[in-house]
Amino acid sequence: MPDTRLSFKEMCARFEVTPRTLRYYEYIELLAPERVGRARFYGPREVARMVLILRGRRFGFSLEEIRQWLLIYSQKGTRAQLEAWLEMADRRLAALAAQQADLALAIADLQALRATAASELDLAK
Repeated sequence: MPDTRLSFKEMCARFEVTPRTLRYYEYIELLAPERVGRARFYGPREVARMVLILRGRRFGFSLEEIRQWLLIYSQKGTRAQLEAWLEMADRRLAALAAQQADLALAIADLQALRATAASELDLAK
């Protein structure tokens, strides 16, 4: 059976993160690699957690929200974690929808101002 552990360097390369990021995730207890002397090794659990961390960051969750969500699994199990995930996802979806509406307004305003400026330039010719 092949060794499924990743070294620190391999983990950084696999997830395209800096060593500083990986050490920080360990510091704030998002990851808990196996330590052998000064070396760190990441097993399947840590790899799966890293996937979840990066996915959560992509969706805009804070590291503290992700940490709390991951902690629920170890304390209360899968069902509680899924329930918490649904609540978090609903809150984030509402926030993203609000941002989307704000962006749509900003784009419309900017397009209108640009059109006005272009018209003024055309009149000045």
